[in-house]
Amino acid sequence: MQKAYFIGIGGIGMSALAQYLKDQGTEVSGSDREASPVTSLLEEKGISVHLEQKSENVPEDADVIVYSEAVWEDNPERMRAKELGIEQVSYFDMLGRASEGKKVVAVAGTHGKTTTTGMAARILRDANASPTAVVGSLVRDFGSNYLKGASDLFVVEACEYKRDFLSLSPYVLVVTNIEWDHTDYYKTLADLQSAFRTLMEKVPADGAIVTDATHPNIAPLLSGLSAKIIDYTKERAYEPKLPGEFNLMNARAAAVAARAVSSVTDDQIAESVASFEGTWRRFEYKGKTAAGVDVYDDYAHHPTAVRKTLAELRKKASGKIYVAFHPHLYSRTRDLLPEFAAAFKDADEVFIAPIYPAREPDDGVTSNELLATKIAETGTHARFGTFEEIENLLNTESGEGDAIMTMGAGDIYKVADKLITN
Repeated sequence: MQKAYFIGIGGIGMSALAQYLKDQGTEVSGSDREASPVTSLLEEKGISVHLEQKSENVPEDADVIVYSEAVWEDNPERMRAKELGIEQVSYFDMLGRASEGKKVVAVAGTHGKTTTTGMAARILRDANASPTAVVGSLVRDFGSNYLKGASDLFVVEACEYKRDFLSLSPYVLVVTNIEWDHTDYYKTLADLQSAFRTLMEKVPADGAIVTDATHPNIAPLLSGLSAKIIDYTKERAYEPKLPGEFNLMNARAAAVAARAVSSVTDDQIAESVASFEGTWRRFEYKGKTAAGVDVYDDYAHHPTAVRKTLAELRKKASGKIYVAFHPHLYSRTRDLLPEFAAAFKDADEVFIAPIYPAREPDDGVTSNELLATKIAETGTHARFGTFEEIENLLNTESGEGDAIMTMGAGDIYKVADKLITN
């Protein structure tokens, strides 16, 4: 493959894969809709990024077009690629090709997979196992969402959306947990479980499945599998630098996965976990506002992640907790509305931004106003507004000793950035 063009290259997985292909000698370029920390990173690494998607951007001599799930067929660049007869493959299909023949450590699950992937890669790097890693966030320890390795180990975050992770062939599969999510595609929990079961069946007899074997949504999937089952909850406790009970469990899962493919010692694991700096947008401390308010940012966009993250912030905060939440997808917000309404109980004030639609059209019913209303019905004070309105309210109402948490899978982090720079 001499030349590849990425449509939606600023996506967190897309950008990591672009860096990997560049390191393999492929000429890589791409496009996205706006600048971000990720597109800046790519430019620094010599990958050209167009910040407007136009048909003329597509190189006529490209061997392949890699597109994000968020890029539809009527995208002008995809339409141009079709005219030119250039092969088009999705991100996960290309990731499957890139990892073919490698010893793949795939980290899947509804929550915790990004941190677990980063931790496992860090442990293996420190043990001189020289893994390649593709992570779903920027890892502070690597200064990137990609780690270049020299061995056949390939550590990758595996997303379940549209059964995309089935393009991978894991030697070690980590399943952190399973909860109903991606409700636009999986209409029931059982449907989602069937995808995980199919992935588990791909793990060879000499491989391993690392999971919580007693989790009620996982235990029924484990019978009759060829691979060895290792229950990470029974692993010794390692003390991560990162806060939260969930990170204690992430560390255990990462440790078991690393040990399954290397001769790393307990002491080496403990040292790596204790110094792991974490990833972008995962309980990330951003700084203080002019009024002395601590500002945090987190990617949480599922009710369970929201609830657990805010419970941890409640332990740290001495004053009021203000939350700016950016709902992700109309379908997820609608289908998990009761769970979302109850997830903010540890907050004092909640501000709901307009729903981040990503790949979905407006359903005409679900809105930030509806979610704010449902949260308020549980007894937590909640309002809705634009990013600018929310930023102004946070600056006006919060004071020294309080804490602000921006949350969501969209670009709500920009509000946090403005709060600490204005």
